[in-house]
Amino acid sequence: MINELDIVALTVDLPEHGLGRGDLGTVVLMHGGGGYEVEFVTLDGETLAVVSLTTDQVRPIGSREIANARSLQPS
Repeated sequence: MINELDIVALTVDLPEHGLGRGDLGTVVLMHGGGGYEVEFVTLDGETLAVVSLTTDQVRPIGSREIANARSLQPS
């Protein structure tokens, strides 16, 4: 189950936002009918995107996962 302020992982690429499958974001709002508003930030705290996502576009992170850093493509 996903709740507000949970960290989630993308299950799809969102190239229009510079995001890729596996990128981590924080749920900042849960939509009443399902789905989430998720904020994605760079490691230095810059908000990259706040995106409305459906339940199949994100998944909860597991206890046996490890984060990975990548550089953003120039826009």
